[in-house]
Amino acid sequence: MKKYFITIDTETTQDGMVADFAAVITDKKGNIITQCAVLVDGIFTDMQNHPLFFTSDKEGIWSKKGQDKRYKTYSAMVSGGSRMVASVAAINRWLEKAAVQYKPILTAYNLAFDLDKCKNTGIDLTLFPESFCLWQAAYAKFAHTKAYRQFILDCHGFNPPTQYGNMTFKTNAEIMTRFITNNPTLEDEPHTALEDIIFYELKILNKILSSWSIPEIMEKSVSYNWRDNQVKDWYKVK
Repeated sequence: MKKYFITIDTETTQDGMVADFAAVITDKKGNIITQCAVLVDGIFTDMQNHPLFFTSDKEGIWSKKGQDKRYKTYSAMVSGGSRMVASVAAINRWLEKAAVQYKPILTAYNLAFDLDKCKNTGIDLTLFPESFCLWQAAYAKFAHTKAYRQFILDCHGFNPPTQYGNMTFKTNAEIMTRFITNNPTLEDEPHTALEDIIFYELKILNKILSSWSIPEIMEKSVSYNWRDNQVKDWYKVK
C-alpha cells in the first residue's frame, strides 16, 4: 500500500491558539499531493482577544514590532489570494477527507507543540492514529554525527549560554535544513505555516525517508534533551 504523510505547522497566538494553519500531504518520494493553508476565522480575525504571539523584545520577528509586520504580511497574503480565512469546522472537514482518502502518517517539527495548540483551537488531529515527531527523527538521525557537529562549528550554530553557563548547539528546523541541503546561508524561516513546511520541514522529512523506513523512524526517534547537547561534551578546545 502506498504511504502518505501529512506534515502540519502552526503559527500561534499569545493565548496558545492557532492563527495560521497549514497541512501538506506528500508521498514517500516527496511529491506534494495536496495542501491546506488558512488563517483561522475567529482567532486570526480577532486581534484584540487573540493577538499573534510576541515577546517583550524590542526587535526581531517575535517582538511587538515584529508582530505588526506579521499582521501586514498575512493581510497581503489574503489580499493577494495566497491565503484564505477559514473556520475551524472547515479545517476539520478538510482533515477528515484527507484522513479517509490518504490515511497519512502525521508529523510536525515539534509535534507535541502543534498537537497542543490545535487541541486548544478545536482542530482535530486525532483523525491520524499514526504519527511521529519530525524533530525527534531528525535529532536521532543527524544531531550527533561528526558531519553535523562540524557543520555547527563552521556556521556557529550555537545557542547563547544560559545564566547558569549551559550552552547547547542548535537542532531547530532552520539549522537542520541548512545541514541537509549544505546551505549554511539559507535564510531563516518566514514563520508562516505553509512556507515553513514546504521550504524547510519537507526537505528534512524527505531526507530522512530516503534512508530510513517508517518502522525505523518510529523506533529510532529520540526526544530532545538539552543536557545531551552541551557544547562542552561534544567540542574540545584544540
